[in-house]
Amino acid sequence: MKNWLTSVVQFSSLLGLLLCNWSAHAQKQIAITIDDPNVQPTPKLTWQVRDSAILAALDHHRIKAALFVCGMRVSNPNGRALLAKWDQQQHLICNHSYSHLYFDANTQTADRFIADFVKGDSVVKPYKYHTKRFRYPYLKEGNTAAKRDSLRDALASHGYQNGGVTVDASDWYIDAEMAKALKNDPGTDLTPYKEYYLAHMLDRLLYYDSLAHLVFKRDIKHTLLIHHSLLNALFLNDLLAAIKAQGWQLIDARQAYEDEVFTRQPALVPCGESVVWQGAKLDERLASSLRYPAEDAKYEQAALSRQIKKYLSRKQTRE
Repeated sequence: MKNWLTSVVQFSSLLGLLLCNWSAHAQKQIAITIDDPNVQPTPKLTWQVRDSAILAALDHHRIKAALFVCGMRVSNPNGRALLAKWDQQQHLICNHSYSHLYFDANTQTADRFIADFVKGDSVVKPYKYHTKRFRYPYLKEGNTAAKRDSLRDALASHGYQNGGVTVDASDWYIDAEMAKALKNDPGTDLTPYKEYYLAHMLDRLLYYDSLAHLVFKRDIKHTLLIHHSLLNALFLNDLLAAIKAQGWQLIDARQAYEDEVFTRQPALVPCGESVVWQGAKLDERLASSLRYPAEDAKYEQAALSRQIKKYLSRKQTRE
């Protein structure tokens, strides 16, 4: 408990420094990257409506995203139709493995993971806007130096680059909790989930951008990780509007990946997390303040629960 409290205090102190540091810089640039397109049904929306809503939000803000495809989720006629639609609209079609294996598991071998990466490549290869960027599932790049370097060599031999993330977040957890609530009660008021989602994403944006300035001493082009989910189908347009309202410029993913921060290959073990997190981990002044994993459900559970209770209390008072 003492170690956990110490980490919280260190993290809070760093965040205070970051908040002071953030406002002193010019307009920020960020691109949207989306993991795990799928054709599974969700509460409220069919996969077709969900997919169209996400595409419509991107189109409304005139940006091209990078779609990181987990092959097993789209290896069917519906999945191929989904990818064709994204390809027709000129979004980048990238590789997120075939089976979404957890590379940092001690039982996971580099050979098996490389074979799964190659299988994932076969799914995205047919598309015109196929782009040779690979995103590690769970952003885990190897829990030993040998595994880490084997994958880096494999990516290079296939002409791939890392599909790195600078701004990580837990939209997936908020989506899962919202879906659970809708399953129990289809009439659930989604307002607190939307409010928490927007606040959480903007908070992560502020944190990672400010941390990037401490690490890289300049503005970098950011990539935000989100998922192909009901949450983003419902609220992505609101998020993009909120990001712009904070003074950010939305840019295409291809443009963001021109930044040299995405070519870095840090000598970390275990390796992974955000590109910004990795840079901070190599800095002795910052390393002790970092959470590991950088983003996780355990950091959001209590806060989301409080948000829902607070909203329901306000709603009852109004009624």
